[in-house]
Amino acid sequence: MTALWTHSEAERATGGQATAPFAATGLSIDTRSLRPGDLFVALKAARDGHDFVAQAFDKGAAAALVDHVPEGVTGPCLVVEDVLAALTALGAAGRARSTARVIGVTGSVGKTSTKEMLREMLAAFGTVHAAEASFNNHWGVPITLARLPRETDFAVVEIGMNHPGEIAPLAALTRPDVAMITTVAPAHLEAFGTLDGIAHEKSDIFSGLQPNGIAVFPSDLTVAPILAKAAQEHRALSFGKAGEIGLTSIRQTNSTLIASAAVEGETYHVRLVDSGPHFAMNAIGCLAVAKALDLDLALAAQALGRWRPPAGRGQREVLVLDPATDARFTLIDDAFNANPASLAAALDVLAVSQPGPGGRRIAILGDMLELGPDEIALHRAIAGHPGIAAAQIVHTVGPRMAELWQALPDAKRGKCCAQAEDLGAKAHRLVRPGDVVLVKGSKGSYVSRVVDALRNLGHPVTDDTSGD
Repeated sequence: MTALWTHSEAERATGGQATAPFAATGLSIDTRSLRPGDLFVALKAARDGHDFVAQAFDKGAAAALVDHVPEGVTGPCLVVEDVLAALTALGAAGRARSTARVIGVTGSVGKTSTKEMLREMLAAFGTVHAAEASFNNHWGVPITLARLPRETDFAVVEIGMNHPGEIAPLAALTRPDVAMITTVAPAHLEAFGTLDGIAHEKSDIFSGLQPNGIAVFPSDLTVAPILAKAAQEHRALSFGKAGEIGLTSIRQTNSTLIASAAVEGETYHVRLVDSGPHFAMNAIGCLAVAKALDLDLALAAQALGRWRPPAGRGQREVLVLDPATDARFTLIDDAFNANPASLAAALDVLAVSQPGPGGRRIAILGDMLELGPDEIALHRAIAGHPGIAAAQIVHTVGPRMAELWQALPDAKRGKCCAQAEDLGAKAHRLVRPGDVVLVKGSKGSYVSRVVDALRNLGHPVTDDTSGD
């Protein structure tokens, strides 16, 4: 296997000193997922990575990136003044030597799903390197770039933020050829105060564009003028109902979404399985990226059809409660994160989902976090969403969602629990055959534990209900 980093290359990139020659074929920050041949990066976060260097070598690490050699460690170490700064330098060097066309993706909602859509789409045109999981912060972006193969055709880098001033330096590090904003929605309002503030921060991704780079942004938002102004110093493409890549129609069935787009007089159709209406705009945004890269849009639309929602982001699965009677229910796992926009989109999916005989639409909703002083009003407002009207029962987790529970009609009130574990313990009482169950909440509400409890009730099967 070709070396990703030799000791001499890593020394030049970081200014560090190797204690012995090495050639690493990968890079890891976690001994649990480390593969033989990886360069182990001893970051200091919740735990000090230096405490795990010996374990990394036991698992086959080629070398370790450290600020000191831990006692008893004899394997090759690259010693630097600051490990995070050195990782960032490796990322910059990885980007500089790459021949890939780089796409940077940010947005309040849909970054990771859109990144995965782009991975699937671009694979139809060449080799693709993309960020793992939600690697989108001050260490995730450098890791993605430091892992960038010497020769690959496309790289997709996810860029996120929690506070002002975080996107611009990550965009400068990434230097994208195409920079895409998925959307701007009320998320992290505690830090930004207003939607305009979020839009300004998101639009900073354009500041890192390469010369002749292209800015891609949604046209239908109230803050679209802010995005357009930030994009005007570059070539730009907008997408949406009013965009240059125009969303002309959405057709939604129980398990399939068909989004149609008009581009320069031609119409393209994207068919997405197990997807709700909110994924339509992400798909159209991906077509805008394909247009920016001058790719075949018909082939791009076809390739997007191979994408499926990842776990925790709207993934739909059928679970058998009783194999003898084929009693089953459908679980929609959207428990990775939540804000008002993504929750509304998830409820739209629930509203069009068809329960089986005797089944119900059930919403299990956890707190939405980081919404600032209006958080109580934003939770109560969910009671007026059409998806709530379509649900027969709503269970809630957390003190904020308890406000929604209080605003519901008595007939819709299910369990109101302080913690996810409390509701998870009642999982066997929450569902019956034919039900469609949506689980949605911010990561910090831990509603994913309710998902786990529901999964433990039965056995997964292939959903054979897809169709047009």
